[in-house]
Amino acid sequence: MPGWLTWEGFTSAKFLGASVTSWATAVAVALASWVAMRLALKLLLGRASVVAQATTNRVDDLLVDLLRGTSRVLLFVTALLIGLSMLELPARWDGRVSQLWFLTLALQFGLWGNRAIVIGLRRYVENHGDGGMARQVSTSATLLSWTLRTMLWAVLLLAMLANLGVNITAMVASLGVGGVAVALAVQNILGDLFASLSIAVDKPFEVGDFITLSGVAGTVEQVGLKTTRIRALSGEQVVISNTELLKQTINNYKRMQQRRVVFKFGLTYDSTPEQAEAVPGIVRRAVESQEHTRFDRAHFQGFGDSSLDFEVVYFVLSSDFNLYMDIQQRINLALMREFRALGVSFAFPTRTLQMPGLEARLAAQPRPEEQPVLRPRRVAP
Repeated sequence: MPGWLTWEGFTSAKFLGASVTSWATAVAVALASWVAMRLALKLLLGRASVVAQATTNRVDDLLVDLLRGTSRVLLFVTALLIGLSMLELPARWDGRVSQLWFLTLALQFGLWGNRAIVIGLRRYVENHGDGGMARQVSTSATLLSWTLRTMLWAVLLLAMLANLGVNITAMVASLGVGGVAVALAVQNILGDLFASLSIAVDKPFEVGDFITLSGVAGTVEQVGLKTTRIRALSGEQVVISNTELLKQTINNYKRMQQRRVVFKFGLTYDSTPEQAEAVPGIVRRAVESQEHTRFDRAHFQGFGDSSLDFEVVYFVLSSDFNLYMDIQQRINLALMREFRALGVSFAFPTRTLQMPGLEARLAAQPRPEEQPVLRPRRVAP
């Protein structure tokens, strides 16, 4: 009978430099580790879920989601590696076990990172993807998610290849040159895409907002990945690239809570001081008689070239432009009536010429009826 068929021979036989007894011990340790890790993960997940439900903190919710994303396959591989660590393997196999440890941990961290990116951006869309910006926020989040996950797995892949002994220097250099070439070819497109993402995250305006910028005034109709479409006041649709849009100063009137109005008028110089003193009170009553207004001030500002200048400041407690124009019209009509009753007139540009001695010279000239009449004289042929 062969020696390895006996109990002594079987227990003393070696495989990869380790006895069967050592292998049996390693298998037992691996199974025990597998069961222990499964139980620990289950208990930890249950405890973390209870804590997450009892708090409003989003961090513990993310930790629970990451724990749920733990790979059972990689957990089993980890248990096997723990069992293999009990063996005294040859240096060649020991190095491979170390590489396997790195690959397993890298893959698990990659899965956690991938899940964190997806969950984080999904929650961002849920919190910010409302109204007319929902589609754009969702599209931008999908683009950003794909970009971040690609970068994550590219870095992990290079790290795993380097751990396996692959020379990645030339690969990184070639990828860098290729990336520069691609970036130069699509830099405008990428610029518009990231500008769209910036609009979605920073929200300088949203669909439905009335904005003005460098000669364009209108309502935002659509914010796309490359362009933004604005419906101008004159009716046409203006299409602007997102990159050019963010380079300009944007006035967003949708978010204006109140409108500060400043207007001026002038009275003629034949107005008396008493009449000028009564004007601010008349203006105040005219403004305060209108709804949705708050009077600020009215002053006799100064002496103009052809008028006594007054300045008025008040607030319209609404962003509605039509309401502002209606209020201003009613105020103007009220001032016209009150000033007519006061006996003052609005000034308009006039110029008076002072010519000293003109009256004396005119008085010294003979009147037309006093001038001699010249009659034509007939000459005989």
